[in-house]
Amino acid sequence: MHPDAVTNVRRALDAAGAEDTVAVFDTAVPTAAAAAAALGCDVAAITNSLVFDLDGAPLLILASGAAKVDVRKVALTLGSGKIRRADPEFVLLHTGQRVGGVAPVGHRNKIRTLLDESLAAHPVLWAGAGDHNSMFSITYKELRRITNAEAMPVR
Repeated sequence: MHPDAVTNVRRALDAAGAEDTVAVFDTAVPTAAAAAAALGCDVAAITNSLVFDLDGAPLLILASGAAKVDVRKVALTLGSGKIRRADPEFVLLHTGQRVGGVAPVGHRNKIRTLLDESLAAHPVLWAGAGDHNSMFSITYKELRRITNAEAMPVR
């Protein structure tokens, strides 16, 4: 576990006026499937926080655990250059969190964020809370508010 990363997520939730619903599990839940199994929810309600490299800058895409991000579609929608999956070092540098536990909030610096519109279909979403053992619940509307994300189809 990385308690500092989880603490940063809790602080970010508090600073945004969002409820602290962080749950800590005895076993790691580094994938959407593992998280859904531990929570007893649909994998589509798991919000993956995926960091991409967009011309050297981080781009965070909050995507359904049941979806694969179509980076070409996203790049066309944004009118930008090539978007590629960031390596673990890039992710850690920009978020302060390790791949598999990245949260939508609590990063070292503000990161441009996109939100998968398909997540709106779920009354409750679950997202990583900074490490492999922690998740928090939130509504789509609240997640969009606290991340200031641009909602769009990403698959």
